Amino acid sequence: MALGSNTKLYETPNHPFQGERISEEHSLVDRYGLKNKEELWRAQSELRDYRREARKLLGQSQSLEEAEENAVDFLNRLKRIGILSEEDQLDAVLALEISDILERRLQTVAYRKGLANTTQQARQFIVHGHITVDGARVSVPSYTVDVSEEDSIAFDENSPLADELHPERAEGQ
Repeated sequence: MALGSNTKLYETPNHPFQGERISEEHSLVDRYGLKNKEELWRAQSELRDYRREARKLLGQSQSLEEAEENAVDFLNRLKRIGILSEEDQLDAVLALEISDILERRLQTVAYRKGLANTTQQARQFIVHGHITVDGARVSVPSYTVDVSEEDSIAFDENSPLADELHPERAEGQ
């Protein structure tokens, strides 16, 4: 995508005023500490793209070496970022839920690791530059965490939050 392009990275719902969908979106926004529904719609678009890719690969002839190679690459990418487990096959992509995508966000992983008391606090810590991944400061809450990076998420050593006695630190961390 070229710089300055005005391409949206998500699709808005076709029917904007459906009470059930709206309440479901509100609960997801609250549970994962998202800033707004746009972040949820981006995750839904990402999930839609994964499913589309899986359907395309499943529809291709299995005898083609290139198709099999593409399928293996696609599965390895999803396994690397932790969306699929090691034993999952291509058809498991079609059964993915939006929560599978949202659980891999840096904001959620930092909260689950106990670096923050709430997902909203985790978001604040990330945006304010208190969280590092592999020693590098990451200030994007929607950063997708690889499985290999999960253990290297910590407070920045120069951050006041690196002190275990800081009042904003999560209990027991």
